[in-house]
Amino acid sequence: MAAFTLNINGKSHEVDVAPDTPILWVLRDHLDMVGTKFGCGIAQCGACTVHLDGTAIRSCSLPVSSIGGAKITTIEGLSEKSNHVLQKAWIKHDVPQCGYCQAGQIMNAASLLAQNPNPSDQDIEVAMNGNICRCGTYTRIKAAIKTAAQDLS
Repeated sequence: MAAFTLNINGKSHEVDVAPDTPILWVLRDHLDMVGTKFGCGIAQCGACTVHLDGTAIRSCSLPVSSIGGAKITTIEGLSEKSNHVLQKAWIKHDVPQCGYCQAGQIMNAASLLAQNPNPSDQDIEVAMNGNICRCGTYTRIKAAIKTAAQDLS
């Protein structure tokens, strides 16, 4: 075990975990931040997506020892009152069905919009490729991202 100090959602958190513990399990099991979901465990589905210094990453395969001083943002830290422009657009377009993948989808979309505030359909498809939705709401996800982009401009 080792002590790590992590900057998560703008706050400092100290955890004593094995250096190879994935950030996903630090968040869920040690810090009770359960908005980030476990899906596949091999960084293929996107359910565990969080931001590392603003870039979308898969937290299930990233060991805590690799974080250093980087800032982690989870779905809980995207907005204080769950009123981020993407969260509003998700509701407007009735995106969630089972809801399991939605935190990862929103976090990936937020990273996209931070890098490209006016994405084309192709930009959205490329950026969101790999975030799997078992319910197949991809058309609504794309529409919500486009709405959020319009609301940001």
